[in-house]
Formats: sequence, structure tokens, C-alpha cells
Amino acid sequence: MRKVLLIEDDRSVAEEIVEGLAAQRFEVEWASNGLEGLKMAHEWRPDALIVDRRPSGLDGLGIIQRLRQEQIQAPILMLSRLNAVEDRVMTLRTGADDYLIKPFALIELVARLDALLRRPMVVRETTLRIGTLELDLIERNARRRNRQIELLPREFRLLDYMMRRSGQLLTRSMLLKDVWNYNFDAKTNLIDVHMGRLRHKVDGPDEVPMIYNIRGAGFILREAASPPVASAPIPARAAGHQGHALRVVARN
Repeated sequence: MRKVLLIEDDRSVAEEIVEGLAAQRFEVEWASNGLEGLKMAHEWRPDALIVDRRPSGLDGLGIIQRLRQEQIQAPILMLSRLNAVEDRVMTLRTGADDYLIKPFALIELVARLDALLRRPMVVRETTLRIGTLELDLIERNARRRNRQIELLPREFRLLDYMMRRSGQLLTRSMLLKDVWNYNFDAKTNLIDVHMGRLRHKVDGPDEVPMIYNIRGAGFILREAASPPVASAPIPARAAGHQGHALRVVARN
């Protein structure tokens, strides 16, 4: 059964769409605001999305930008009352695959959705890049400039999570929930230890740091540049015992 995520803040419109798609044997989940929709898109991984142009929380264009930046390539159908050519062009250039003007006939919505799902899947990215840092999603290792970085499984998952959210403040609660699958505060230095080890692999001795500890708030990974305000590199003690060796293999 094909999975469709609907992001729409008008309950009456949403209920009509959900009922109509369910009758056509779609499995549908509904998010009533943009931020909730983004979270569900990551967790549920739908086959297609229907996004309203102006839901609460985050508008439709912002949703599409975030989804595409985070490598979610499922086709997106935008719903909008704006019918100017400029609005349609902007939406498609932002990353939407189709545009349907409200009000619409449900039969047309279903037909457009079927057409989108018949298209060949877009080849997904196999490498994430932030500045000079690259993460190979196939080989599951990283590289910064001319050196290769070997990652343990948890380090790979942590770096993948941070690179997909480059420039965003990531709290310890977010990391515990999304990387470790803990739904409670473990009250340990687990994150600090792993983050310290990862930072010592990513940030070489003569390189501008990319991973920062925002005191009392969380962590940020950003392209090597000036450090964020009120930030500090993760202290060396968080990386484990002093004798911990970093294995770096130079690429030929």
C-alpha cells in the first residue's frame, strides 16, 4: 500500500483528502502544521507528500526546502489558492513536483498523485558534503580534504544526523532520542564522550573546528569558518582516555 503524508492545517480539507485517498487504497498520515509534518516525513518515510502552501508553523516552501536539503526525495504535490504563474514557478523551482490550485476535484488530486508515483524514483544522494567534510553513505566513512576518517557505527550515525542538520543547534535530548532511540534523559555523559571522539576525528590538529559545544544548550556542526557565538570546542577529556589513538588514513 502506497504511503502518503498530508500536511494541511484546514481540518475539513484534510479529512476530505484522507477519506478520499483511503478509498483509493492509499495509506495516509495527516500533519496539521509544518513542523509536525517535517518530523513525520523523517520518521514515516512516505512514498509521496501533499503539502499545503500556507500551513501553520512553517510554510509550504520552507517545508519543501528542508525536505530537499535533508535528502528526502519523495515526490511532492503542492496545494495552494495562489494561481499566479510566478507562484507556480517558484514552488516548482523550490523542489515540488506538481502544483494543484484550490478548490480542486478529488479525482484530479488522485490522478496527479498516481502520475507522480509512476515516475522513476530520483537517484538518492550517496554522499553528504558540508564544506571540506564528506560522508560516504555507501562505504560509511568520512573524508576531510585529503584524509580519510574511519568511523565506528555509532559515530557514522551521529555524523550523518549532524550533517543533515548543519548549522542547527542539536540538544542532548534530540540526540538521545534520534540517534540513540532513548525517550528519556539518561543522565550520563554518553553524548559528550561520543561527541568528543567524533570531534577529534573530524577536526584535525591544524584544521578549523566544525563541531562546537554550545554551553548549556547542545552542539552544532557547521562549515569551517568563524565559531558560533558563546561556543567552545568540546574539551579533550570528553574524547575518552588520554591514550586513545586516532587512526587517519591518507588517501592516495
